[in-house]
Amino acid sequence: MQAANLPTGQVWTLPPVILHPFSDPGGPDKLVESSRAHLMMQGLLPTGELSPEEVLHRLLAGRLCELRMLFYVGKDLQRWVDQCAELAERDPVLRAAGVTGASFVQLLVERPPADVVEKLTKWGVADYKSIFSRALGLIAVFSKAPDLENLSTHFVRYYYRYADQMYTCRQNADTFAGLRPENFSFELFASGEYSRMLEREWEEI
Repeated sequence: MQAANLPTGQVWTLPPVILHPFSDPGGPDKLVESSRAHLMMQGLLPTGELSPEEVLHRLLAGRLCELRMLFYVGKDLQRWVDQCAELAERDPVLRAAGVTGASFVQLLVERPPADVVEKLTKWGVADYKSIFSRALGLIAVFSKAPDLENLSTHFVRYYYRYADQMYTCRQNADTFAGLRPENFSFELFASGEYSRMLEREWEEI
């Protein structure tokens, strides 16, 4: 990866990143039970009357819930990457600099603008880099949210390690130009927040 040769001081306004809510009935309970099962498997909590198979099942149910949540985050992020790639293809300066979809993936994961980082921090998202990279890694492989019967036990149990490698493979598949955050501006919204903003704008028209 080489840095894109872009004019100093020029700023491109990108589409907003819009994250839609994903709800899984019983999802929070599954995540709690999965965490407890993980501690049981490490010998840090008693298993009580649960068999080893039941403990493993609880662990996998929570991990699958996490995986599916990341998949849907990945769909939203991929939509934004595609929009940005279309913008770059139409812009002669960005196109000549070799800016592609992978460039915007790198910008979002590695070097997002300060105001985007600030908003994620206010939302309580500290490790956004891992969340975004793993989500984009999973969406590069899966076309729809996977179910337990279609995945191996080992993959579900250690999906986050696989997702890290998927992201690395995705970014290493082609050469691309790296971007500096000072050349680009975009905002981050939850879908409800974005809808309310649009409603306010429509009221002013």
